[in-house]
Order: sequence, then C-alpha cells, then structure tokens
Amino acid sequence: MLSTIRNRLIVIALLVAGSAFSLVPRNVTIRERGPDGAMRDTTIKRVPLKRGLDLMGGIHLALEVDESQGPVADRSGALDRALTVIRSRVDEFGVAEPVIQRIGADRIVVELAGVTDPGRAKAIVERSAFLEWRITDMQNLFRDALPTIDQALIRAGVRAASGATPQSQTLEQLLGADSGAADTATADTVAAADQPGPLSTLLFQGQMPGEFLVAEESVLRVDSLIRLPEAQRAMPRGRELVWAAEPISQGARSYRPLYSVDRRAVITGTELQDARATIDPTTNQAIVSFTLTRSGGRRFRAETRQHINDFMAITLDGRVFRQPPVIRGEIGRNGQIELGTAPLQEAQDLALVLRAGALPAPLVIVEERSVGPSLGRDSIRQGQQAAMVAGVLVIVIMLAYYRFAGLLAVAALSFYVLFTLGGLASFGATLTLPGLAGFVLSLGMAVDANVLIFERVREELKLGKTPRVAVDQGFEHAMPAIIDANVTTVITAAFLFQFGTGPVRGFAVTLIVGILASLITAVFVTKTLFLIWLHRRAHGKELVF
Repeated sequence: MLSTIRNRLIVIALLVAGSAFSLVPRNVTIRERGPDGAMRDTTIKRVPLKRGLDLMGGIHLALEVDESQGPVADRSGALDRALTVIRSRVDEFGVAEPVIQRIGADRIVVELAGVTDPGRAKAIVERSAFLEWRITDMQNLFRDALPTIDQALIRAGVRAASGATPQSQTLEQLLGADSGAADTATADTVAAADQPGPLSTLLFQGQMPGEFLVAEESVLRVDSLIRLPEAQRAMPRGRELVWAAEPISQGARSYRPLYSVDRRAVITGTELQDARATIDPTTNQAIVSFTLTRSGGRRFRAETRQHINDFMAITLDGRVFRQPPVIRGEIGRNGQIELGTAPLQEAQDLALVLRAGALPAPLVIVEERSVGPSLGRDSIRQGQQAAMVAGVLVIVIMLAYYRFAGLLAVAALSFYVLFTLGGLASFGATLTLPGLAGFVLSLGMAVDANVLIFERVREELKLGKTPRVAVDQGFEHAMPAIIDANVTTVITAAFLFQFGTGPVRGFAVTLIVGILASLITAVFVTKTLFLIWLHRRAHGKELVF
C-alpha cells in the first residue's frame, strides 16, 4: 500500500490534517448546576494544549495525615479514601487538569494550575468537613457545674504550688495565682468568700442557654483550662464544650463564643445526601440547602420533634458554624444552613465540601509552593527562546554537513513539530516547563535517526550503488539501530511517567510523543521526500551529501 509515492503522500496528508485539527481551539458545551440549583448548559472554549502549574501559575500542596491529635490506625486506607474525597472536591472546584496523586506511603500531592485564590483552594482541600448537629445545653448544666470545676482547678493549683516541676509552674500560671498565695489558698476558703474561680472569671453568659463569651485574648488560656484532666472530670455528664468558628464583636471588644452542647450528635454528615448553595428569596442571604438520606431524615424528624424551641448547634470540624438556630418545628429530609451576611461563594465552598464528604482523617499541609502568573510568562518566553535557538542550530548543522540531504531532513523537521504538538493535544496532555525542556531535547533527537540513515546511504554510495538503491538499503540497514535507540528511550520515559510527579510526567509524555513523531518523520516522511526527488531526477547519478 505504501510502495507508491501517491499513497505515501495521502498518509502524510491525513497525519497533517489530524494534527492540525487537534490544535484548533473549539467550543465545548457542558451541563452543570447553577447557584439556584437548576441545570443549565454552559459553553466554554477548550484550549488544545493546556499549560501546567509552572507555566500558568497556581499552587502545589503536599499533604500528610495529621496525627497530632492521636494516631491513625489505618494510615494507608485513610490516604486512599482521602485521595478520593480530595479529587471529588477539586473536580467540583473547577480546576482544569489538576494533578492529584499519592506519593509514597504517606503523602498526597495536589497541583492546581490557574488558581487565582490559593487560600480558598487550600481551605477546600484540607478541610475535614466533619459535620454534626447537636442540641445546646438547654438545662444550663455546665453553668451549674462551674463552681465545682473552679474548685477542682483551685485544688489542682494548690497541689501544683507545692511541687517544683515545670508542669506545676505552668498550671500555676494558668490559674493566675502567685506562689505565695497558692501555698496558703484552699478551695474551701475561696468558696466561703464567694469569690469567682479561675474559669468563671473568664466566662460571660451569652444570649442563649449553653452559650458563653470569652475575650479573644483569653481564648488560649480558657482552652488550656478546660482541657485539664481536673476540669474534664468535673464536667457534667453528657456535655462537651465547643468553640465557635469565628469571633464576634461587642462594642469595642472581640469575643469568642464557647458552647456547651450535648456530647451525642442528633445526626452527622454521613447521612447527608446532597448540599446546594443558593440565595434565600425572603432574606436575600446565602444559604446551603441540604437533603438527607431516608434513614437520616427519619432520625432528624424524630429528634427535632422532641426539641422544638431548643437551640441546635451545627458543628463543622469541631467548631460551631455560625450562631445556633432555634428549632421552630420538626425537620425531615430537607433543611438549610443559614450563613447570614456571608457571600454566596462561601456557601458554594461549604456545599462543595459537604457533597464530597468528610476526610477519613485530618490532613496537614507539609509543603506548599505558589507560582505566580508572571513567573509562568517568563518560563514560556524562555522556553520559546530555547526552542528557537535549538531549532536554528539543528538546521544550520544539518545543512552545513549534509547539504541537500540535510535540506530534506529540515523539511521533515517541520512535520515533526506539527505531529508532536498535535499528538500532545490529541492526548489532552498538559504542557509544563519540563515538558518544554523535553520538546527542545527531542528537536535534536528528531534528526538523530536521519544522521544514522544518511551515514548508511553514504556507505552504499561509496560502494558504487545508484542513488535509488543506496537510499533503499540505507533506510533498511539503519532501521535496527533506530528502533533499538528509540525503544530504550521510550521505556525510560515510561518509567518516568509511571513513578514521577506532575512535572516529571510532563517531561515523559512530551519525550514519548516526540520520539514517536520523530520515527514517523525520519523513517517515513524523509524517505518520501527522497523518493519524490529521485522520481523527478530519474536519470540523475549524484546524490549530494
């Protein structure tokens, strides 16, 4: 089939047309859900060769399981499940061509190209999104237990004052007592004098049952006090203290709410089926509408029926999200989370992480790199300059050394560039800075096969053979060396693609596609050009090398 020049030209024309078609930007229609929850068609312009993180700018994150709060039993399984959750979140976040992969036994790498708000992207990736609904302390059991907790802390302070360890001194500082006073003070004398205890002095009653306000500068001290074993043992049974996610302002001071809530959750995010951000038409404020599973809806309805007019705290990742709302009536499968004056984007981010589900274990960012768009533009400019310099040097050397045969190789080189770019576009590859380096490197490799072929043709011509026979046998004898050299390089690039990270994989993909394109141009296109020249000079006896 490929023995005639006509058939060869048809194949080359098809390859050129396919490569050119792959490089043409085109509009793609995707169906997505809008902020109001309705499905709509959106037309976007898809660029054939997408740029990677180092060329487009963006963020690189390396995450590991956070074991600061306690060991994780199955770290490998937790990482696998976290990988699925993060991929689901990033896909809905709308980042083009993200890189999300597990590296080694304990790390996940996330690369998001084109992200203009790194802080928002980090919050979406690392948020645990563990959601719970809990009833606040409507009986004020924690408030009634405060004197007992104060006495327990004071007794602990008296014992600490008689010790000489650094831990004792730290506890004494938390209680706010000096050494001399602590040596003589007792819990009974403090209680008899009706003096406020070390914890009570830092808490102010809030507007609802179970709510207390703590001055922002005292948050760390109160948090340390309530975590002490003495305070935990004196806590009322079935109650737990949870901080608010954000501080509030009263007058000129900033306070952090602290809530006493039921230790048992009414329902958790595992029963969540869907969550969508929208605007409440009555208040014109952002809300997150959620839908529970059937079993979760039954539980939620039964629990809320028993707690009408009670306050229910919504906790996200161990923090109370907004102010606890009051339950006006029983709630079934459908409900909503009010965000007050928060922007719609915050509601969309919350709905996104709730839909994707909670992480099986908390993750911590151990490495972070941000690449600005200006640095990406500089990389592109320098890569273009390197490609131009490499191309010019290859052309000059081939023309100077091989004369007319070098001219044919240079003509085939233009086909190589088109085939390589078209191949990368058809595979949906992302062009990275190492990928540019691989492209520049493969420019030289593109004529490597031509060098082997030309030297073989030279040897045949020295033996006195005609140009047509010399060309046929030169291509035939050079093929084993060409195949060996390119196959070994492809195998190496395949290992780089399998075990490398994003930039290394970009280099490997460019190298593999470039090698395949160079084989086509050197073995097929260049020989076709030789055959055309020999056909037009049927009686020629010279082939200039």
